[in-house]
Amino acid sequence: MAPGPGPASAPGPGPAPDRALRLVQKVSSTRAFAKVAPHVVPVLDRTVHRLTRGRVLPSARMLPGLVLTVPGARSGRPRVTPLACMPEGEAESTWILVGSNFGRSGHPAWTANLLARPEEAVISWRGRSIPVRARLLEGAEREEVWRVALAFWPPYAAYQARVERRIRLFRLERR
Repeated sequence: MAPGPGPASAPGPGPAPDRALRLVQKVSSTRAFAKVAPHVVPVLDRTVHRLTRGRVLPSARMLPGLVLTVPGARSGRPRVTPLACMPEGEAESTWILVGSNFGRSGHPAWTANLLARPEEAVISWRGRSIPVRARLLEGAEREEVWRVALAFWPPYAAYQARVERRIRLFRLERR
């Protein structure tokens, strides 16, 4: 499995210097970041993404990112969530999502929505709307992807160490 572009090659003005990247990884691994980031990062991403009609996603300056729209598991109403992702391969036809929830105790709501409605998800990827099918990864496939995810973004290890739940991993494929 090819993880696609890494954090330093995320869309933006150019590669982030290694020192800056390490600093961001260190900060994002902290409990303080886990308390603040869920209230700031998604709101900023959603607002800028909407205002630029899908062309700009601020968090994608450090990590590749997409905006997931999937009906709510109970309400059925569209839920829009900006997320970091791991694109797979050059064809831009599959993406990995990590349900880390910034290392907080509960699974993020978007994971329950994907479990309930895996055929109804749509992503905004680099300004394009793409219908996708979601699949929860399990077993050996999950373990292989988890190893790639840790190499891709090491703070995931700190997130997993803080929680008792097993972080959910999903593969999104074009429909």
